[in-house]
Amino acid sequence: MNANRTPDRAAAERARAGDIDLTLFGDEHVRRYEETNGEEGYIWNGAPILVLTTIGRRSGKPRKHALIYGTDGDDVILVASKGGAPEHPQWYENLVANPEVKVQVLADRYDGIARTATPEEKARLWPKMTELWPAYDDYQQRTDRDIPVVIISRR
Repeated sequence: MNANRTPDRAAAERARAGDIDLTLFGDEHVRRYEETNGEEGYIWNGAPILVLTTIGRRSGKPRKHALIYGTDGDDVILVASKGGAPEHPQWYENLVANPEVKVQVLADRYDGIARTATPEEKARLWPKMTELWPAYDDYQQRTDRDIPVVIISRR
């Protein structure tokens, strides 16, 4: 059982420098997080993680992703960075098409409504997110696209 539930900026900076732990990643990360209510996988390379479920915009099937998140009041905040790739991540495209999502933070599972932050909201939220995952600044420099910030409100 991993009792550490505190974000660790130093670990996030080490990951930014290339010392990243990928033992939990993708579907395996989601599986272990769900099975343990976040006891495994909540803190990943120093950053807090949630599981987001979207509905595939083409398939209509649920799609789950373990993602770094922050908070703003009662809302959760995500960054659709895809590591600075030129295209948006599929989970972002899915929630734009259907903003009704499911969120799991540790054992708390709930329905949410997602939306893209306005430019003013992004300007306020981006520093909060780069405090949790400093590499977001690197990702933005790597791409010409404006990386969206997503706000999810509990339904």
